[in-house]
Amino acid sequence: MVRIALEFLRESRMELKKVKWPTRKELLASTAVVIGLTLVISLFLGLIDFGLIKIIKNLVG
Repeated sequence: MVRIALEFLRESRMELKKVKWPTRKELLASTAVVIGLTLVISLFLGLIDFGLIKIIKNLVG
């Protein structure tokens, strides 16, 4: 069991060496895109929610 775990860890380390990690600039750009899209989608959903609440309030009472 221990031998299998050690083999897995060795193979995992070899695979991680093959990964092309993003540069700091690429990471910051990707993070900015994710944050920006999150804000836009949140605003969009908030406006839809606000509109639906107004419609339901007008229909109910």
